Amino acid sequence: MSSPTLNALVHTMRYEADGIVSVEFRPAAPDVDFPAFEAGSHIDLHLPNGLVRSYSLCNPSTDRQRYVVGVLNDRKSRGGSRYVHQQLRVGTTLPISVPRNNFKLQEDAGRSVLVSGGIGVTPIWCMLQRLVATGRPVELIYCARARKEAAFCESIAALAAEKSVKLTWHFDEEKGAPPDLAALLADKGADSHFYCCGPTPMLDNFEKTCEKLGYSNAHIERFAAVHVETPSATQSYVVECAKSKKSVEVPPGKSILDSLIDAGLNPDHSCKEGVCGACETKVLSGEVDHHDGILTKAERAANKTMMICVSRCQRGPLVLDI
Repeated sequence: MSSPTLNALVHTMRYEADGIVSVEFRPAAPDVDFPAFEAGSHIDLHLPNGLVRSYSLCNPSTDRQRYVVGVLNDRKSRGGSRYVHQQLRVGTTLPISVPRNNFKLQEDAGRSVLVSGGIGVTPIWCMLQRLVATGRPVELIYCARARKEAAFCESIAALAAEKSVKLTWHFDEEKGAPPDLAALLADKGADSHFYCCGPTPMLDNFEKTCEKLGYSNAHIERFAAVHVETPSATQSYVVECAKSKKSVEVPPGKSILDSLIDAGLNPDHSCKEGVCGACETKVLSGEVDHHDGILTKAERAANKTMMICVSRCQRGPLVLDI
């Protein structure tokens, strides 16, 4: 079954940077509070054109009457961000999901180092506000291709100045090169927690850099599922559903999620793109070919859960707790 939704009103849309708008949602019904959320959380927008897209919350996590997301008008948009920019209007009501968090902030860490790339600043900005509000040591490294394409700069700079937060800007256009993460992250302390959200090449570089520097507390959030070029499946496979006691055949070119739905099961799901986490399912047996944008390398290697909307069976029998 689709995950439960909230009825939300588009209250404000605001230009934040070239190609980026923020959208503020408020409860559509009077005298209603939105569910609480943690820094790093995201919501799914169920857009009127039928698409479901996930966006990180960037407002303070203490807010109960509003959710704010930042949306980049992606050049490679398949209809989600383009719809938000071109057709979504103030006064529209639409279903949104309850917040989910796949990018948890360790609030009691001795030190937090936040790294953002482009629109990846949205969850990072939320984290910064939370850590400052709770008086925890934090610094921010904000990277973007150009200053004009960087959202929330004025608000971030003002908060950093007021609370004496170390803030490092890196704009490729001004520096003449992409960020040198090894130099930017050097000497930050192995006990610190490191967070990064941004485009895939930056995240891959961040993970490799943290590994080389011996930083074990490295956390990332991806915008999209991990699309790896693999040979197209030519054979079907069977998924054993332990709770429902059903065996479901998954044909070539079809997802486990859709196959389970066709078989009469109702697993939770939302985006069907491997980025929202709604369909995460416990794996009891079998090896998984992971293609989501959520699980870390360690979590994939542990093979304990999978996103059944995009990931597949690598070696069976695949038994799921569903």
